[in-house]
Amino acid sequence: MTINVLPGLTYLFLLVFARVGAMAMTLPGIGERGISMRARLVFALVLALMMLPLLGNVADTVPDSLAGMIAGLVREILVGVGIGLSVRLLMGAIQTAATTIAFQMGLGFAQNLDPTQGVQGALMSSFMSVLALTLIMATNTHHMLIAAIYDSYTLFPPGANLPVGDFASMAVESVATAFRIASQIAAPFIVFGIIFYLGMGIIARLIPQIQVFFVAMPMNIMLGFVLFGLLLGTMMTWFLQFLQGGIAPFLTGG
Repeated sequence: MTINVLPGLTYLFLLVFARVGAMAMTLPGIGERGISMRARLVFALVLALMMLPLLGNVADTVPDSLAGMIAGLVREILVGVGIGLSVRLLMGAIQTAATTIAFQMGLGFAQNLDPTQGVQGALMSSFMSVLALTLIMATNTHHMLIAAIYDSYTLFPPGANLPVGDFASMAVESVATAFRIASQIAAPFIVFGIIFYLGMGIIARLIPQIQVFFVAMPMNIMLGFVLFGLLLGTMMTWFLQFLQGGIAPFLTGG
């Protein structure tokens, strides 16, 4: 290696680190708020060093000006953030479904800090979000996320025009699909809520002496937990299949 190679290699590493770092900050599982910023930066640095020899010369030339270098780095950051946020939008499916389930079970006002969002959310949403992240790691779905980082250089090579239109349509499709899957996951609980409250309304009309509210709330929570326990495995399996299908378009083999 001669000294003339170093500027190109350094610039190539900065390009790789910019995209990998941006994706590491936003991808689900890897870029969670519960993981410290320093740990995510170290992960991005190590991953960039590992990927550098595999990518070859993804950047043909080194820009002559500082402005050109900065523009290239900003573009890589935007590509990384765009891919990471597109995948993270898919995680909204389990959070939306869990919030709907919590309200149908009468637990909508039971809230705590959601570690995946950093804000208060329904208790059921926090539980299912953490469970989803655990299953992502247990089923090696995070390997697909790392593969998506590598394959992104085939889909969006450095130096090409920024695919703003592609990312916009991808974001819209991800949101629409996430809401559809959330509705399907929570559908049994929506049906349960309709039937349960309809039955309570009929009982209140037939037997006005019964304090329906005091009877309905404990029964609603109890039956909701029974249904939740029966369907939890199916719901999480369905979500993982949906998430893996959402990551597949970012893989060159997908």
